Amino acid sequence: MRRLAGAIFDLDGTLADTLPACYAAFRAACDKLGGPRYTDAEIRGLFGPSEEGMVQRAMPDRWQDALAVLLEEYRRHLALCPRVFPPVASALEQLRRWRIPLALVTGKGPQTTAMSLSHFGLDETFEHVETGSPVGVVKAAAIARVVAAWGVAPGEVVYVGDAVADMQAADQAGVLGVAAAWAPSAIEAELAATRPHALFTDAADFEAWLLAAARDSRSFR
Repeated sequence: MRRLAGAIFDLDGTLADTLPACYAAFRAACDKLGGPRYTDAEIRGLFGPSEEGMVQRAMPDRWQDALAVLLEEYRRHLALCPRVFPPVASALEQLRRWRIPLALVTGKGPQTTAMSLSHFGLDETFEHVETGSPVGVVKAAAIARVVAAWGVAPGEVVYVGDAVADMQAADQAGVLGVAAAWAPSAIEAELAATRPHALFTDAADFEAWLLAAARDSRSFR
C-alpha cells in the first residue's frame, strides 16, 4: 500500500451508536400495524436491504404505511442518540483538513441517511453518499462506484464498517476492510473471522492508526 487515497465509512454502529434507534423504529412500525414481533437480534438479521425493503418483507400488504411510521419513529429516537463517536469525529475533521477524500456507503435508505447526517452535523463531510437498496445488499457495487469516481486504486482506499457484511463488501470491491468493533453492538469475534485488513475495539486507536496512515502514505501497519 503506497498511500491512503480515500476513506469510506459505514454509518450505523461505525460513525455513531444509532442501532438502538433503528431497532426501536422498525419494532414500532411492526407493532402499530400488526406486523411480526422481532427482537433486536432478529431485526439485525434482516439488515441487508434498506428500511424500505425490510418493511416490504415484514409487512408486504401495508409496507408503505409501515415505512411512514418507521421514518417518524426513527426521527424521534434519533434525537436521543449520542453524538458521533468522538475519535471518529476527530479523524473525519482532520482528514478533511488534509483533503483526503471521504465517502459514506450505508445500507440505510435515503431518508434515514439524510436524517442521520443532518442530526450529527455531517451534511458537508462526505464527497459521495451511497445509500442502500430495497432489493438487498449493494455495498460492494457502491464502494466500487466511489473508488471509480475518485480515480484511484482500490487498494489505496479503506472501508470502515462494523458488520461482517461490510468486510465482505470491502473484499469484493478490492478495498481494505477496517473492522469497527467499538460500538456496543459490534461482535468482535465475527469481525475477526473475516480477516479484515485491521480491526479496532477502541475508536481512539483507530483514529491514531488512520491519521498515521494519512501522514505516512508509504505503508499501513
